[in-house]
Amino acid sequence: MIVGLTGGIGSGKTTVARMFANLGVPVYIADKEAADLMETSSEIRTEIIKLLGEQAYNGTLPNRAFIADNVFVNSDKLARLNAIIHPRVQQHFLDWVRGQKAPYVIKEAAILFESGSYKNCDKIITVTAPLEVRIHRVVSRDGVTQQAVESRINHQWDESKKVALSDYVIENILIENTEKEVEDIHRKLLLLSETY
Repeated sequence: MIVGLTGGIGSGKTTVARMFANLGVPVYIADKEAADLMETSSEIRTEIIKLLGEQAYNGTLPNRAFIADNVFVNSDKLARLNAIIHPRVQQHFLDWVRGQKAPYVIKEAAILFESGSYKNCDKIITVTAPLEVRIHRVVSRDGVTQQAVESRINHQWDESKKVALSDYVIENILIENTEKEVEDIHRKLLLLSETY
């Protein structure tokens, strides 16, 4: 059984993913795998340079700041970048799933809905938090401006839209409450996986 895990920037989906991993659930972090593929795939590198120019890479390493500055102010470039990366990440994920033996696996992806990969999930968990909390977390974590965070938020689906399409919603404000919710959902998914 494939469970999608998503949430807007700063919602704490990576923290929630770690909680599931601590319960023994195999977790695939799509953003991390996408970053690895951007470094290791010469095909992806060539296409991104064609899209954004030579400055998009320093040798074989993606220039993440340059890429983010270019795509988060241009929705067309963002869509074209996603079209380069996401089909490859999806294939990589499917290959990874075939090697797992657990009752269910989690695919953690920031743009699970936006990329369309939610359609390949049996169940979906969305992690939420109040907007001001999310902005504060990202500004503190990444050392970026509030404006930069808001720009990224504006390129993601509205939280209410994600919640409406989700099977489970975790409000991630107090860590102890979040842990309880994760354990509760884990028990439900284990029971549910017996029917898959």
